[in-house]
Amino acid sequence: MPALDRFHSLMQIGPVQIGTYRDRYGRTKHAAVCTTDGCGWSVTNYTTSTAAQLAARSHRCRVS
Repeated sequence: MPALDRFHSLMQIGPVQIGTYRDRYGRTKHAAVCTTDGCGWSVTNYTTSTAAQLAARSHRCRVS
């Protein structure tokens, strides 16, 4: 059975979007993804929203 991607509590910091979701064990996780075309940067499985926000603030997009 495919996993369902259901994000809630979306937040955007610059070009990076942060979403909260539950993994297959029911634990709350956070993901940070750069929305700039061609960048491809993404990090998942943060246990706290603060960690995801720090990653979003420190991301420097290399696509010009």
